[in-house]
Amino acid sequence: MPRRTALIVAVPEAERAVGAYRLEHDWSAGVGVPAHITVLFPFVPPEAVDEAAIEAVVAQVPAFGFALAALERFPDGTVWLRPDPSEPFAALTRTVWERWPDHPPYEGVHDEVIPHLTVSEEPIDVAVELPIHARASHVTLIEEDEDGRWHERARFPLGG
Repeated sequence: MPRRTALIVAVPEAERAVGAYRLEHDWSAGVGVPAHITVLFPFVPPEAVDEAAIEAVVAQVPAFGFALAALERFPDGTVWLRPDPSEPFAALTRTVWERWPDHPPYEGVHDEVIPHLTVSEEPIDVAVELPIHARASHVTLIEEDEDGRWHERARFPLGG
């Protein structure tokens, strides 16, 4: 299976509240992906990553504060946290996708991309204290290795 990359906004502030749920009910946590809001997945193959281009594109978007303010469920049962405001995440995804149009979010399978932090891919009861306040100050490029584990490859600061 080819190795993959993703661009995310890691949300370490959420780990204490949702880390245990994620480890048990979200495959990505078990392979090293931190609590996050996805910017673009799947991204370009590892050998095609242009870090200078990512840095330039991401710098166009100002850093911003947000709160994980609501626990919600997708129709498939996935439990997730909604960031408030969510528009800066949507704008970040649009900006990156415009630069790499051959790599639509989630391979284009969703009509609408909803910024979210996945807590569980299963319909479980979750109790977390909200809101969780955080700041998006950079985008993280993560890369999958040959064993299916994910690792941070680089961080790119958002604009000031």
